[in-house]
Amino acid sequence: MIEKKIIKELEKKIGRGKVFTEKEYLTAYSYDATGNEFLPQLVVFPGSEEDIENILETAYKYRIPVTPRGAGVGYSGGALPVNRGIVMVFTKMNNILRIDTKSFLAEVEPGVVTYALQQEVEKKGLFYPPDPASLKTSTIGGNVAENAGGLRCFKYGVTANYVLGLEAYLMNGEKIKTGGHVIKNVAGYDLKSLLVGSEGTLAVISKIILRLIPLPEHRVTFRVDFQSLPQGAEFINKIIRGRVYPAALEFMDRTSLRMVYDYSGLPLEKGVNAAVLIELDGNKVDVEARKEKLLGIVKESAVLDYQTAQTEEEQESLWNIRRSISPAIAGLQPKKVNEDIVVPTARIPQTVEFINGLAVEYGLDIVLFGHFGDGNIHTNLMVDPENKEQMRKVDIVLDKIFKYVISMQGSITGEHGVGTAKKPFMKYQFTEVEMELFKRVKKSFDPENLLNPGKIF
Repeated sequence: MIEKKIIKELEKKIGRGKVFTEKEYLTAYSYDATGNEFLPQLVVFPGSEEDIENILETAYKYRIPVTPRGAGVGYSGGALPVNRGIVMVFTKMNNILRIDTKSFLAEVEPGVVTYALQQEVEKKGLFYPPDPASLKTSTIGGNVAENAGGLRCFKYGVTANYVLGLEAYLMNGEKIKTGGHVIKNVAGYDLKSLLVGSEGTLAVISKIILRLIPLPEHRVTFRVDFQSLPQGAEFINKIIRGRVYPAALEFMDRTSLRMVYDYSGLPLEKGVNAAVLIELDGNKVDVEARKEKLLGIVKESAVLDYQTAQTEEEQESLWNIRRSISPAIAGLQPKKVNEDIVVPTARIPQTVEFINGLAVEYGLDIVLFGHFGDGNIHTNLMVDPENKEQMRKVDIVLDKIFKYVISMQGSITGEHGVGTAKKPFMKYQFTEVEMELFKRVKKSFDPENLLNPGKIF
């Protein structure tokens, strides 16, 4: 346990209402979306940069591990306090500090919910594109820590593409500033990009400067159904080659579709084994021209059926199907092992075939969906954690999947991060020399290994 004198010291520095040792608080912040649990010794809620500095200085003085945490919706275990210590929860630092409509940027605290920021900037005719499926819950700080992606990655990129600058604190309480308020900035090493996706292992982010772009004036969304996923993949390739320039390209396999329709109480059309969601955005004349190109590709492809959504209500209805997959498939088994592998887009069909083959071979429920445009396949192994034989098979299947992905020149994670979940598989993607470089970087920022320890390595 953390000594009472340390708790009192923290209470004096940041206020009693921000420091908690009660079991209900410790339990509430002991787990994330992985379902794994590690009970912290203390939970703190910083309300300002001064609070962050005081918490870190105190923790450093007494060599107490600190785990930064946003909304705790990550699938990699990045927010788990595996070495116990202090969990630093950022939900109270949730202010949008500034929206600059002339310089096209926003300054925010790390606890701002992604969707809340999007709503505010859109009121001013601006656009923040990154849209992880958890956007109505996840925080900008968590998005930055994991370099979150989302549905619009194909056209707009990931969180890193919109981070102009960061302010952060090292484990000893010293403040650093990286990047700034401009797009072009090549002075010194790019520490900003190093912190984005570092999963809270290098520094604690206190302020984020984000690039904004003009809000697209028009959107059209399509759903196209296929008899097989390879047909959907070929359709996607035609879209890309045909210069349709979609904002989003999403796919769902037969199992994910069936579960969503069961979940919604709707019948799934017979013969539909895959669906592709496409969104076009931009100025109205351009979107309508690209829409005609897309419809031409639909007519010449092996399509079972398609829908066009023009109104906001119709579009939300289509996207809700995609966003409902995670809660819908929860009914298959008590636990979901959620991986987010990435392969070159041309290799999606053979990768899906390989994974489906493993599902049959090992008798496992594996649900596939994700971002067809950027090769990001969300691979969900539905299991009963009490079934030891099934869990043994999961370990074997995951090992085979990650080895296969690397052989396909892919990556073990596209947007969820490494955390604790993918540590065992880093050896497939990186050499010993590369891993040693990672460790040296970590040591230069956090020589005592107190900041979110037990992650990545």
